[in-house]
Amino acid sequence: MADSMKMRLGEMLVDEGIITPEQLQEALHEQKTKGGRLEMILITRGYVTQDVIMAFVGTQLGIPHVSLTEINIPAEVIAAVPDSIAVNHCLIPVFLKDRKLTVAMADPLNVFAIDDVKMMTGFDVEPAIASETDIKAMHTKYYGANAGQKTASSQAAAAAASSGAKKTKAKSFDEAPTMDMDQLLTSMGSEDSSNLEVVEEEEDEMDIASLESAGEDAPVVRVVNFILTEAVRAGASDIHIEPYEKNYRCRYRIDGVLHEVKGPPRSMAAAVSSRLKIMSSLDIAERRLPQDGRIKIKVLGKEIDLRVSICPVQFGEKIVMRILDSSNLSLDIPKLGFEEGVQQKFEKAIREPYGLVLVTGPTGSGKSTTLYSALHAINDPDTNISTIEDPVEYNLPGINQVNAKAGIGLTFAAGLRSFLRQDPDVVMVGEIRDKETAEIAINAALTGHLVFSTLHTNDAPGAVTRMGNMGVEPFLITSTVHCVVAQRLLRRICKNCKESYVADPEVLQEMGLQPTGEEILLYKGKGCSACSETGYKGRMAIHEVMILNDEFRKAVIQRKPAAELKKVAREGGMQTLRECGVQKVLKGMTSVEELFRVAHADEG
Repeated sequence: MADSMKMRLGEMLVDEGIITPEQLQEALHEQKTKGGRLEMILITRGYVTQDVIMAFVGTQLGIPHVSLTEINIPAEVIAAVPDSIAVNHCLIPVFLKDRKLTVAMADPLNVFAIDDVKMMTGFDVEPAIASETDIKAMHTKYYGANAGQKTASSQAAAAAASSGAKKTKAKSFDEAPTMDMDQLLTSMGSEDSSNLEVVEEEEDEMDIASLESAGEDAPVVRVVNFILTEAVRAGASDIHIEPYEKNYRCRYRIDGVLHEVKGPPRSMAAAVSSRLKIMSSLDIAERRLPQDGRIKIKVLGKEIDLRVSICPVQFGEKIVMRILDSSNLSLDIPKLGFEEGVQQKFEKAIREPYGLVLVTGPTGSGKSTTLYSALHAINDPDTNISTIEDPVEYNLPGINQVNAKAGIGLTFAAGLRSFLRQDPDVVMVGEIRDKETAEIAINAALTGHLVFSTLHTNDAPGAVTRMGNMGVEPFLITSTVHCVVAQRLLRRICKNCKESYVADPEVLQEMGLQPTGEEILLYKGKGCSACSETGYKGRMAIHEVMILNDEFRKAVIQRKPAAELKKVAREGGMQTLRECGVQKVLKGMTSVEELFRVAHADEG
């Protein structure tokens, strides 16, 4: 309580006739000689009861008094406030009505405690006054005998880490202080979420109503919201939630690498799956077949699209969510990371009046971003552009985008065939997967259209081989394909902990560099709080841009093998992925370890 209130408490008790002046003087003398709080001394001496003190103080402050021994607090009210907040600020939630949370406090004038509860719960907080002894007894009753100990241990661990202690556990990817999963589960009353009755062995017998009820239960909603919010805060591109026999694993893919984070308890698996199905408008009763859906949410002030894939596995349903954050999308070609001279080749190819431009690489290598950037660069009122994608990842104003739906017959081939009847100038096909799609794309290129698409190949020359394996004739490939871009994403070295070192000659040789006798500096990230001790922050692309020349076309017509095609492309001036990556390493943009992880050495 405020200092002025403490100083006048004894005098006010005397004025109201609750204690005598003599009793006050005896209590003040004991406080002076032994220390302690005046109200506790008065209570210990038997001059006044604790409830009388609390009621009197509450009346003076205009704050209601709550006798905690006379009420039973509902579990959902207790779950609203984590034990760490309750113990640190000596408070306990008691009532919740119309989003107004009444909190009993030993010090109801502690505005910092009230603000913490408001921020944590999202409710309006109305303080009440109760004795410190009663509040602590309620902590033990409702939060358990070890209430608050987890918070103290985590704070000690954090202090040890900040003083240089070596971290061995999973890293936190937050840049702002938030709860972790342990605190969230504790705030819901029980770490094993025993209030959820999920039958693991008889899961198939759960009816639709039970699944829907579990998915809408408040603790599950809070857990799912927490997982999504923390993933967006960490800058993750994907969320993996995986059920195993005895645990429930949660991982975030950050800068292309999976990091395990604290997940919900195994007992919440069915409820989490149901919640995400409800959000994705999927069939919550179907747990034997894969399902795909989409969620649009607003997190941390940003609108986020989530592509949800749910697949049945041995011990439940694995859930993978791709995070599509349009605020992070950059459609400026110079920002794609092309090397000098290579960018000009690419820009020239995408401005050709007709032909086929292909972008290749594995899933998650940034192919869509490159294609979107190309479309954005040529998008103007004079150009009719249509795309068919699976699914549409980002909305591009001025471009007609179609979601492929194979289940109803809207395949890439069907969509592309339809586009050709709509007077297009430029069309984009999400991926060439089969001979039918390839032939329609080639016919479109032959009839005066510019066509963009993707293929899953390891390098640029491999795109030609892949189309040949689909059954496309070599003369059709050489007549239509103008440019093939292969790409990968490398993690950037964190600018805050970047440090240099002298390169080992063997490493330089493995990079394909010949020793010159001079020392060459390479760079790496030491690891800091800004990059979650990984040494990397953000990603960039490396590219392999192949422009088909006469020599390469001749080799294709002769059906040369993939290795020979790559050799001809390099002789024609193509810079490989590995060579592009080496340039990034020498510029200090990424590490040699990251290069070796992503880009394989060139043969020959």
